[in-house]
Amino acid sequence: MKTISHPKTLIGVVISTKMKKTVVVEVERLIKHPVYGKYLRRHKRYLAHDEAGQCREGDRVTIVETKPYSKRTTFRVI
Repeated sequence: MKTISHPKTLIGVVISTKMKKTVVVEVERLIKHPVYGKYLRRHKRYLAHDEAGQCREGDRVTIVETKPYSKRTTFRVI
């Protein structure tokens, strides 16, 4: 099995804690419009493994890429 040499780390806000040991984290980023130059907000939701279950909605957390815990959960909260 291949290990991740430089895992991706992202910062986002917890928006859901309704699953056991899994939280939904929304990561927001800014992109520049190619023609007009205006900055636009884009967001994406990631499922992250939370072993301790300490995250609450509204918390700002850092997630790191890791081995797959399930079909859609490939990040964990640090």
